[in-house]
Amino acid sequence: MRRTKRVFLLSLLLGLAPGLSAQITPNDPSPVGGQASGFTLGQNYPNPFNPETRIPFELHEDLFSDGGTAVVSVRVFNILRQFVATPTALSHPSGQAPLIDLAYMIPGRYEAFWDGRDQVGREVASGIYFVQLTVNGISVVSRVYVAK
Repeated sequence: MRRTKRVFLLSLLLGLAPGLSAQITPNDPSPVGGQASGFTLGQNYPNPFNPETRIPFELHEDLFSDGGTAVVSVRVFNILRQFVATPTALSHPSGQAPLIDLAYMIPGRYEAFWDGRDQVGREVASGIYFVQLTVNGISVVSRVYVAK
């Protein structure tokens, strides 16, 4: 409980209210929400989490209206905007795979899974992380909290 309070207080000091999302660019993240035209990034659960979490996202029908596909990537960054990990796609037609540039053919609700480890397999420290969902080159970001 005490660590959760510290994470919450830290987020307030940094101007990051829990449950809000942001759009991130290489130079400047700014709050805009977890929804973009054609897709939505849901709040991970559980949140805060230890050691793993699921990250829901939805691909809307308008992404596929022209008969195309949606190319989807999910990445995790730390508070310094350094790349940390790539979650695994759950229920993707090709099976469980790293969620980088995966093609989705139909609209629906999907999930990514992150085991709370960085790209070399080490458990990440407690704190705030950002999950970036990119669909066809457009990104939205949501905050997640690791509490150990």
